[in-house]
Amino acid sequence: NQNPKHQLAARDAKRCRSISSINITVVMDQPLVGQGMHDNPMNAVFIPSPVPVEVSLIEVVGITGEGTYVEAAGGENFGGGGGSESNSMKLSSAQPFQGGFILEKVMVPLSTGHMELRTKNPNDYPVVTFNCFQHPDDLKRCVRGIQTIERVVQSKAFARYKYAEMSFEYLLNLTASTPVNLRPPRSGPGAWLPPSAEEFCQHTVTTIWHYHGGCVVGRVVDGDYKVIGIYRLRVIDIMICQTVGYCPGTNPQATVMMLGRYMGVKITRERLANK
Repeated sequence: NQNPKHQLAARDAKRCRSISSINITVVMDQPLVGQGMHDNPMNAVFIPSPVPVEVSLIEVVGITGEGTYVEAAGGENFGGGGGSESNSMKLSSAQPFQGGFILEKVMVPLSTGHMELRTKNPNDYPVVTFNCFQHPDDLKRCVRGIQTIERVVQSKAFARYKYAEMSFEYLLNLTASTPVNLRPPRSGPGAWLPPSAEEFCQHTVTTIWHYHGGCVVGRVVDGDYKVIGIYRLRVIDIMICQTVGYCPGTNPQATVMMLGRYMGVKITRERLANK
């Protein structure tokens, strides 16, 4: 059996060979590049409505004290595609979509994954493994988020936006059996039993596109966002973001834009001061 140092050396050598195999020259070995990737798991519950619902996309966010954000999106023909003539003809005989989704996003995910380059073409997607719900606490928080959604759906204020005969278990089953869910049913072909909250989380998890990490401050870049060991190379994007998996805000885009502007101003001031 190899000791941990030998195992680490073997892993580093394998990574260098992988990079070299796509004709990228290794200038400096940074074993933590691409490690510590996080993705906030997102699960949504589809709720058909007996009345038309205004088209909206996450205008209000509920920040719970249980480790989740709760958001909503909906409206007639939501997700029905573009407004081209051909699409309009196809939809003319279809039942209009009325309803929406209430979704929950796990904040501060503890599950981690990694990223590897597929090719040297920057336009090609890398190979990313997020390992959603690998950490049991992430699954527990998802369950609490689904329970929060259940309380919302069953509230008096929400009653006019749902069919009274549709139980929450029915809504979970309806959501889990939609064509967009590519995971097979648990009870044989074409059969879905009312899932538990844990099973629902695992079977319908998707991304909310807030993934982050892989080039983390203190590991790959320093406090000035310069790549450790490389002269005059900074990284300013969501990959630097991780403090125990934390990515600030319900949506990290504003944080990254703020950080980019801040560093641009700082670099400009430093250059002017040296003239």
